[in-house]
Amino acid sequence: MPVADRIATADILKARSVKNAVDPTRPYAFLVEPECTAQGLVEDVATIFLTNRECPFRCVFCDLWKNTTNDRVPVGSIPAQIEYALEQLPAARHIKLYNSGNFFDPQAIPREDWPAIARIISSFDTVIVENHPKFCDDQCVRFRDLVGTQLEIAIGLETVHPEILPRLNKQMSLDDFANAVMFLRRHDITVRSFILLRPPWLDEQEGIDWALRSIRTSFDLDIGCCSVIPSRSGNGIMEQLEKSGEFTEPRIESMESVLEAGIGLERGRVFMDLWDAERFADCPRCATQRIDRMQQMNLTQTFLPAGMCDSCQSSTEAST
Repeated sequence: MPVADRIATADILKARSVKNAVDPTRPYAFLVEPECTAQGLVEDVATIFLTNRECPFRCVFCDLWKNTTNDRVPVGSIPAQIEYALEQLPAARHIKLYNSGNFFDPQAIPREDWPAIARIISSFDTVIVENHPKFCDDQCVRFRDLVGTQLEIAIGLETVHPEILPRLNKQMSLDDFANAVMFLRRHDITVRSFILLRPPWLDEQEGIDWALRSIRTSFDLDIGCCSVIPSRSGNGIMEQLEKSGEFTEPRIESMESVLEAGIGLERGRVFMDLWDAERFADCPRCATQRIDRMQQMNLTQTFLPAGMCDSCQSSTEAST
């Protein structure tokens, strides 16, 4: 793909708004949510959104930079953030430590904090962190051994489309992704992939088709869980792509279609990210019904029948 077709990092940064004010001693958000486990059980997961240094990879679609710092947080801040959140949250058996970037980036999570972090989270059945393929190496194994429990690493595959992936400024290839996954699996670290539904430069049907291809590729690599994220505007550069006709947010019907088909593969768990999902629906009444149905499918990992919307008289089941 010609370099001219790619959006430069400088242009992505130029299109941004101002970051939100964050406190390096506190996570910027935390919650407990149910999730279907690899064993097919619905169990609570404590999810902590850590405040730390911004990811060095400036992806076209990303808006996670809004709640990050410009510099690495002081040693001791991350363990304090985790303890603070867990003190406020009800008990859970699993924990996600999401840091708006890469857990194993030493400029994000100070390695001096690993022993303290491990002491705090070692009682959880599963510890889930997020990471870029270029940070997937022996340090992941060392942290796994330090924690002493099942480590899972979530990696953004985004799309297997050979032309779209390079344009996202992800700064990785499909081979980078595959090699990282194979390395982690050899060391008994489980993996989940993040997949975009309708990234820029794809139409609605292409968005569905390539999301499903990305799910299948993930399963082919022995990934046990795929989390599909509808592409959103709101980070500056995505609005510019909207105005130029190069990006349109996916429809809620497409979210249903991908979730149904992904679960129907019966090769692993498939989740649809439902944060702010109302924005993708045309009918407010449909939105409530559709989102509730997808949430139940997320939890049960089974197809659920849909009804008819009383307001717009359309089926709340996606066409396939």
